[in-house]
Amino acid sequence: MIEDRNDIFLGGEEEDDSGGEWLTTFADLSMLLLVFFVLLYSMSTLDTEKFSETFSSVTKALSGRMDKVSTSRISREEAGVLIDQALMRRQIIESQRKVFAEVKTLQTKKGVEGLVSANFEDGIITLRVPGDVMFASGQIELAPKGRAILATLRNFFIQHPDQTIKIIGYTDNMSVRPGGRFKDNWEVSALRAINVLRALLKMGIEPSRLTATGLADLNPLFPNTTDAYRAKNRRVEFILEKRVSGR
Repeated sequence: MIEDRNDIFLGGEEEDDSGGEWLTTFADLSMLLLVFFVLLYSMSTLDTEKFSETFSSVTKALSGRMDKVSTSRISREEAGVLIDQALMRRQIIESQRKVFAEVKTLQTKKGVEGLVSANFEDGIITLRVPGDVMFASGQIELAPKGRAILATLRNFFIQHPDQTIKIIGYTDNMSVRPGGRFKDNWEVSALRAINVLRALLKMGIEPSRLTATGLADLNPLFPNTTDAYRAKNRRVEFILEKRVSGR
């Protein structure tokens, strides 16, 4: 009977030794949940004060348990980096949302009303101008109307020096005239984007903010099935992204 009791006691001791293994898994899971919580916040619209209180409560609740485990596969330093990145991403998106609100004012200015369309998605602002307004048919040099619109955009760009400006030229899917000046739509779209960039440089936009790309008939807004749709696909886009310190 005594031996049986000792066996039971020893068995219980072995269970106590192995029982602490769950803490490692729990620590990883808790840290992942904390990071996931912050990521969800970065994609939502919440009250900042309430979030701070909730975040502090969650961190405080987990900190005691996390101290017991030093071998967790996800360190607090790594989680902190992820949290910082998520919060910075949210700050950038909110900042860009304010800039996009000013685009609405830009669209009402004389000379560009009804011509400059805009889109906001995931912190990126896209301004679109019809290619037929910016350039004469089959040409790569800016038309007078195009220069006037560009001058208005230039003023907006100057007011927001923290924005990089990616200029993208697009055409429709109609082939260029055989034996003509240009080899294909890639050349046309690229040269148009470059000429827009050069014009902005002359207008005083900082060179480091600008890039130019031609994408021919890629990424059409509408199917190239009618003249009206093809006209909408011929366009120049200005992609605005917030510059982060150190970039």
